[in-house]
Amino acid sequence: MKNKTKKLTVTLATMMALGTILSACGGNNNANTGAEATKAPATATEGAAANSGAPDTSKEVKLKMLLIGGQPGDYDKVFGELNTKLKEKINATVETEFLDWSDWTQKYPLKFAANEDFDLVYTANWALYNDQALKGGFLELTDDLLSTYMPQTWEAMPKVNWEQAKVDGKLYMVPNNNVEVTDKVVLYREDLRKKYNLPEINSLESYATYLKTVAKEETGITAYGAKPADGWKWHELDQATLEQNNDWNLVDANLLPLAYKLDDATGKIFNIYDTPEFRELLTYYKDLADNGVWSKNVVSNKNDVWQDIKAEKVSSYAQNLGTVAANVTEMRRDKPDVELAIADLTPGKKKIAAISTQNGMAIHATSKNVERSLMLIDLLQNDKEIHDLTMYGIAGTNYIPDGDKKYSAGPAAANYTGFSNWGWNSPLNRQDSAYPVEADNMFNSWQSSIYHFPLETFVFDSTPVKNEVANIGNVMLRYAIPLEYGLIDDLDKGQADLIKQLKSAGIDKVQTELQSQIDAFLAAQK
Repeated sequence: MKNKTKKLTVTLATMMALGTILSACGGNNNANTGAEATKAPATATEGAAANSGAPDTSKEVKLKMLLIGGQPGDYDKVFGELNTKLKEKINATVETEFLDWSDWTQKYPLKFAANEDFDLVYTANWALYNDQALKGGFLELTDDLLSTYMPQTWEAMPKVNWEQAKVDGKLYMVPNNNVEVTDKVVLYREDLRKKYNLPEINSLESYATYLKTVAKEETGITAYGAKPADGWKWHELDQATLEQNNDWNLVDANLLPLAYKLDDATGKIFNIYDTPEFRELLTYYKDLADNGVWSKNVVSNKNDVWQDIKAEKVSSYAQNLGTVAANVTEMRRDKPDVELAIADLTPGKKKIAAISTQNGMAIHATSKNVERSLMLIDLLQNDKEIHDLTMYGIAGTNYIPDGDKKYSAGPAAANYTGFSNWGWNSPLNRQDSAYPVEADNMFNSWQSSIYHFPLETFVFDSTPVKNEVANIGNVMLRYAIPLEYGLIDDLDKGQADLIKQLKSAGIDKVQTELQSQIDAFLAAQK
């Protein structure tokens, strides 16, 4: 799905039930919070509901939800049908605002800063969950709230998922209920690889050979597609080429270039930009850039890269396995003459299983409709009728049901896709009947390489150094992005300038604070 995925993942629910795609103030134990806790005196009906122990839904509520991604073409039809069902089930309707992939990173935090009126919001560890939880943007979700208003989710969700979603000991997200792997793969034109008799793509070197050949031989096709202009602070291959290839993990990919080695029990933090591995990677990227693998205007690109691949304007990009598998499915359906394939550039390396915060839904801290919002999420995850509708659209139009567990694309499949309904992935997800066998095999082969490490659930509280973190982000965009995309001729000077600017921005102070928190976290685990 989109990069923005950054660390957008392949889910087991996607494997076993793919269908989301293409191809996260209160704080007390009172169950009633928000406006619904301040209703007028109970009517006879309300009193009956209260006496029965069931949540009171006698008053109709209109909910507002924020999701990431472009608004699907059939939104009005699908959500119109959804609202009819919600009115019957919980006496509520929902209106959704979509924050487009091109600028969601800017708009998302502004919604909270301005305290706009909304109730539910998609969030994830890659989509500002920790940041907003620590800033007070999300409502704390107590056990009483969850067990009262989300009984199905409370029962079905593994306890470890709730624990993993806690920030500073408190829960602010209803995580999706599935298993995920965060590693990135690349999608590429297998027909072009065969056309030029190129070697199998299974390493950085073989991938570079493919990209440079396409750039040289194919007119009108950009070899590699990326969209840095949406605010992502890294080269879009970095997760594979830098993190996965070296068994490193970034503490917060959205904020900082600080990482640790997966197998380092001491959790020693280092600046990725100040490593020989990064310098070597710059040479790799510069070679690709000099050979025309991506446009010289790449840093201003906001295009939907998958749509460019589908239009045969781009030959390859990096994404999570679930997304590219869905891409392959879509291309085989719509353009069977174009052959796509999936490659793991770091086979044999450690694979990281996502913690539960990879996708989820949160409640705005100032929501006036907390209880009904939780009831909606409960339905989204656990009600088969609601789940099918919101994940796949209208049966017979957007998708064709195949029993209870599979589906195929409907005639209007393209009109309901490409946004973050992954927030309520669950065991109810269907699997696309056309899901690529090779993607399933790749996922299964990864299981023996999944690695659990001491800092798997660590969350950095950047509040003490928030100004420095913001300054570092600006430096990354201004100095690191052009350097990584090969637009700086003198790599040594470019790297030195980047490190110098990071020091001026306060990275040493941030690193000291981060290391202190990690040390305390590891000590507490012991």
